[in-house]
Amino acid sequence: MKILVTAGPTREPLDPVRFLGNRSSGKMGYAFAEALMAAGHQVVLVSGPVALKSPSRVKVIAVETAREMLAACRREWPGCDGLVAAAAVADWRPAKTARKKLDGSGPRTLSLVPNPDILATLARRKGNRQVVGFALQDRNGEKRALMKLEKKGMDWVILNGLVAQGASSAEVVLLGKDGSREKIGPSPKKILAKALVRRLFPSP
Repeated sequence: MKILVTAGPTREPLDPVRFLGNRSSGKMGYAFAEALMAAGHQVVLVSGPVALKSPSRVKVIAVETAREMLAACRREWPGCDGLVAAAAVADWRPAKTARKKLDGSGPRTLSLVPNPDILATLARRKGNRQVVGFALQDRNGEKRALMKLEKKGMDWVILNGLVAQGASSAEVVLLGKDGSREKIGPSPKKILAKALVRRLFPSP
């Protein structure tokens, strides 16, 4: 199988030197890509800015903004058999990007507009392909994750907590649209990824 994986944060520029972003390290998405390759799958990894080494034998497409990530995914999705959406895409971007560095003095009001929903956009054209996403929640986690699964058209959602941001280890709950529930971890993210791949994308 050929699997499309998204990973890392996106950065939405305010001006030539500043951006809106988040704390995602990309470790889980990269671990997923490595585990999929080790299981015998082909992988296309669309990655936001991270400080990680590219997995060997994986096609990596580097992007910065949410719209760049969506464009790359749209190009690759028709030729893929499944999706693992692990990227932490910025929900908003500045309505306008300043061409010159903004003056840092005094208060400033920012006008924000929503970014495209990459996962939901791809899931609408999934057909019989499997779509897996993540839900990072700090309260009412499982309820919110299941709402996200249904709203975005996923087959599986992987729930984790805020402590997973930037960490090398994590504990997750795998929730399926069929009502299944499985707790995995706590384990290093590379071990977690291998367990999830065995469950979701068995070796060909």
